[in-house]
Amino acid sequence: MFGSAGLSHGLQAAHADRLHALYELALRTGLRKGELLGLHWEDLDLGSGTASIRRSLQRTRTGGLTVLPTKTRASERRIALPTECVHSLRSHQARQDEERNTAGVSWRGSGLVFTTPEGGPLDPANMTRRFAAFLSRAGLRRIRFHDLRHSTATLLLEQGVDLVVIKELLGHAHIGVTAGVYAHVRLRLQRQAIDTLNDALGRPDDHPDDPPATAAVR
Repeated sequence: MFGSAGLSHGLQAAHADRLHALYELALRTGLRKGELLGLHWEDLDLGSGTASIRRSLQRTRTGGLTVLPTKTRASERRIALPTECVHSLRSHQARQDEERNTAGVSWRGSGLVFTTPEGGPLDPANMTRRFAAFLSRAGLRRIRFHDLRHSTATLLLEQGVDLVVIKELLGHAHIGVTAGVYAHVRLRLQRQAIDTLNDALGRPDDHPDDPPATAAVR
């Protein structure tokens, strides 16, 4: 997974990529790959800065690339979009309009936000390969696309965001899933809290006549 520095570098490197808006959404919201690829323009309200997550693009054995409903009721959700994502999506929309004009009669009007240059759906397997190539070009450590979701949630936890909020953002079915997946983060935060408490209570070599470490705020 990426830490905050890796995420920041990845966002900067993504600006030159055709799918910059997709990477921006993945990094800032933790959406699943299938949810990103299944987004339709009608799912977005860029004016209010929200997205409705209703479906997922998957490759099935019988139907090929298919847009399916989200797995659970919790997966179907409405999320707030960061301002950066709204800007990148507007730029992506303008680029897609240019690609539509270039493709002409060859354009495949799918209504999807993220498409091939001809308007068709992006294959999840091809997206995995594109992501690996992007990491290589950017000089970033190779990770799975799904690891972006874990990195986003980890950073949210480290910033003190409530588990319930993270659960709703990620579309977990139960709060136990959120807590279980990121148990290692909670343990690290507990250790930091204990160390902070130890500092507040004083180290063994502190003298009782020593002044408090923090001056009173007036």
